[in-house]
Amino acid sequence: MCGQNCKAFPIIIIIPKYLTYSSQRHYILDVLYTQRLINQAMDHIPVIDLTPYVEAASGEFCLDRVQNPELEKVCLEVSRILAETGALLVKDPRCSAEDDDRFISMMEKYFEMPDEFKLLQARPHQHYQNGSTPGGLEVPRSLAVPDMLEKARELPKEHQPLIPTGADLKWRYMWRIGPRPSVTRFQDLNSDHIIPEGFPDWEETMNSWGYKLLSAVEAVAEMAAVGFGLPKDAFTNLMKNGPHLLSPTGGDLGSHGKEGTVFAGYHYDLNFLTIHYRSKFPGLYIWLRNGEKVEVKVPEGCLLIQTGKQLEWVTAGECMAGLHEVVVTKRTIEAIKEAEKANRSLWRISSTLFSAVASDAVMKPLGHFAKSPLAHEYPPVHAGEYYEKELVVIKLNENGKEH
Repeated sequence: MCGQNCKAFPIIIIIPKYLTYSSQRHYILDVLYTQRLINQAMDHIPVIDLTPYVEAASGEFCLDRVQNPELEKVCLEVSRILAETGALLVKDPRCSAEDDDRFISMMEKYFEMPDEFKLLQARPHQHYQNGSTPGGLEVPRSLAVPDMLEKARELPKEHQPLIPTGADLKWRYMWRIGPRPSVTRFQDLNSDHIIPEGFPDWEETMNSWGYKLLSAVEAVAEMAAVGFGLPKDAFTNLMKNGPHLLSPTGGDLGSHGKEGTVFAGYHYDLNFLTIHYRSKFPGLYIWLRNGEKVEVKVPEGCLLIQTGKQLEWVTAGECMAGLHEVVVTKRTIEAIKEAEKANRSLWRISSTLFSAVASDAVMKPLGHFAKSPLAHEYPPVHAGEYYEKELVVIKLNENGKEH
């Protein structure tokens, strides 16, 4: 349970009007059961159920059709949680465990392939924003920026990250989700797909799961915009034709399963909002805005959303980019032993999607955030320029190329 300093969040349940009285009762019990699981797993981060806003037949998310006095409260809650914690749990009926299992199964087979095969899909001239990113390449921002590591060392010992000593061990595969801009100054960030040989279901599996994750992110972006007192499409308009990336991350626990191993060093995400489905192996830690370190335990059927630097930019720091790391813990080792007994893959795969502002769009504090005393720290910049500068820092933009 939460300690004395942990702030309690209310449970907000909006009941679809079409349900009968009996069905409403079951619906409430289901929501409360899910909430209990989440409270046991992550006392600090509440859940937002998107089900009432998703049209059952079409799968479309729409706030306009929901005539409910509680709607504004939910949107305010979404924006408040993102601002106060930098993380949010959501339940979206469009994102099922079965879909994720199919995706993870394919990615396990891919990452288990020899490195020589995976390197065929690497595109260094595109800053590794397309195809594979080899392990031992990306440098954690905390290692590249001394000030960030110094601040981490000032945290209470129990909330400090494991200090990375070199590049991340993780592999990644970058797969673009959504339409590309017809004209762009940032072609490297908006290039065509790369499909590895020997995976006939690759494109369909990646697109199917990626679009579902993106839909969940867009729903949260709309709700957050309303909660912040902006037009509901303030964020999603910036995201249109953005370089959204389904980015499964692979960590080889068979080779690097020692406690304390760092797969992804202490860092924040460069993009707008990041969404994860649960992983089979523990090891993801996030930092709340108050500096508290929290182990992520996402219950089945829920997704974790984290704020990225681009959301911080357009809210003038009202939402700060969420910090996190992926490391091997005692719980990871227990999961490794269970996987070995069941003869399952020892690759830790994250089901991750990075949503992003369109490369040619200008990022700046929006609406009333432009009047923030911190607005000057977030000057107007093309999202693509910002992205390329960040990639230089973490050693993915090899040529240091900027437009």
